[in-house]
This record gives sequence, structure tokens and C-alpha cells, in this order.
Amino acid sequence: MTDEYYMKIALEEAEKAAAEGEVPIGAVVVRRGEIIAKAYNKREAAKDATGHAELLAIREACRNAGGWRLTDTTLYVTIEPCPMCAGAILQSRIDRVVIGAMDPKAGACGSVINLLQHERFNHRAEIVTGVMQEECAGIMKTFFTALRKKGLAK
Repeated sequence: MTDEYYMKIALEEAEKAAAEGEVPIGAVVVRRGEIIAKAYNKREAAKDATGHAELLAIREACRNAGGWRLTDTTLYVTIEPCPMCAGAILQSRIDRVVIGAMDPKAGACGSVINLLQHERFNHRAEIVTGVMQEECAGIMKTFFTALRKKGLAK
């Protein structure tokens, strides 16, 4: 399977988020070609600041893998992870992160800062960017344009 294949699944997760009024971000964790977790943002529904797609996918992957070390895995995420999610990626020992679109305002994988490859941390993750970038950025743009029209964007 290709990075595009798994990113399409992450985009399907992002679409679920959008349908529920959540910021449309989706994440998928893959180990040796098998999806071990997938999730989408649920901050609003859960009323939980940690309800990010990446964290939810990492939690599910840990449960499904039977431990917190997610070595030999790739995380596919539609939008560049924030510092909180980047920290969870490092702590869970994910080896590779494939990002659809970068987040120049809050991204912690190269936009604002690059926590995943910081030389002072004991783990580093490979980063691949721009996979299905237009589609990943587009779902965000569509979502926030609709919110602004409704006067709900913050």
C-alpha cells in the first residue's frame, strides 16, 4: 500500500469530523501494512482539549498493540500535529509521520517548530510532508469558510 492509500483513509476520518462539526482532522496508525487504529477530532463532542485525532489514534493503537511502544509504525495525519500531539508521537515511539498539509500557525513538525527531529530528544521520527496536500488543506478551508459564513469561526 502507498502513503496516498492510507492518507485517503485519514481523509475519510477527517470527513467524519467535519460532519459532526469538529475541525476536520483524521489520523491513521499503520504497522507492517495493517491499520491498527484510526480516529478523528472529537474535542467539541468530548469537551476535551486532548480530543485530537492523533492522540485518539495513538491511544487506540496502544490498546490494539498491547503496549505503549508503537515502534515500527507510521502515523498518517491530514494536518501537521500540534506540540501536544508531537509529544505523544515521541513518547509512543512512532517511527514515521506522514502529513497531508502543514499548519503554519500551530504545527510542531516543521512549521513553527520541529519537535519530532529535535536533537535533544531521545527519539526522532521521520517526517514526510505534502501527501495529498491539496485535499487535506481543502477540507480545512471548506470547513472554516462555512464557519465564517455562519459567524462561528474563532
